[in-house]
Amino acid sequence: MATSRFPATIPRWSATNVCQLPTPFLSPPNYRPKSCAPLRTSEKKSLKWVIRLRSVAQEESPSKPTTFDAQQLVDFLYEDLRHLFDDQGIDGTAYDERVKFTDPITKHDSISGYLFNIAMLRKLFNPDFQLHWVKQTGPYEITTRWTMVMRFVLLPWNPELVFTGTSVMGINPDNNKFCSHADYWDSIKNNEHFSVEGLLDMFKQLRPYKTPDLETPKYQILKRAATYEVRKYEPFIVVETNGDKLSGSSGFNSVAGYIFGKNSTAEKIPMTTPVFTQAFDPEISKVSIQIVLPSEKDISR
Repeated sequence: MATSRFPATIPRWSATNVCQLPTPFLSPPNYRPKSCAPLRTSEKKSLKWVIRLRSVAQEESPSKPTTFDAQQLVDFLYEDLRHLFDDQGIDGTAYDERVKFTDPITKHDSISGYLFNIAMLRKLFNPDFQLHWVKQTGPYEITTRWTMVMRFVLLPWNPELVFTGTSVMGINPDNNKFCSHADYWDSIKNNEHFSVEGLLDMFKQLRPYKTPDLETPKYQILKRAATYEVRKYEPFIVVETNGDKLSGSSGFNSVAGYIFGKNSTAEKIPMTTPVFTQAFDPEISKVSIQIVLPSEKDISR
């Protein structure tokens, strides 16, 4: 077992001599500390002031909270974020004065900048913020998942922009307030500020485009990725048949004929979107085809 011995001569300490401690403190017996030059009067005063200031700072520094109630903050966000874009607004006292906010195209370093960003979005886009869940994801970290649907009111065609993603919120252990907020969009890969990919994703949604004026079931977008969407539909009714293949399927002609009047009452049914198809094998030789019926359709007839 390795052992260490104290030096044969331990250096004497005085008000006029400050000697460097051995490194490590436990040293071989033949160690002798180097002599130090006496401190000048001005240096003595500076040393006293450093010691005094450090003592005062230690006395005045607030003690850190001994507990962290993550569930309390989770419950708080469930309630507070409901008011993100309404007249009440969020509770700014829950955030540090120097809270850092970032998303792919925006960055702020104070609570005033954070609140300004919210006010600007509300004025320009009239956002619909939908909170899906809130949970603790780290020792001092809470993550939320959300969908935000916005309409840019300054353009005559009022384009709709949809963003989904997560917000990672850091908590200051000294006061249990939120000290950081970073947004990550599902639709892009580069979420670092400043993201050209994020800017292009926003501009792409601002382009004018026309969709068919057809009824579609109501749904909520849970995730909008670059090439697909995850949607949660409200209940709806479909007419369905099976076909032998997707392209030129006789099954599609059957359901299309149904809504064009080939039914028991010879009733023409308004067209709707979307048309659902489901394949039962890798070769897509057997498929199911579904067409949505209008919400006011009386299926008892």
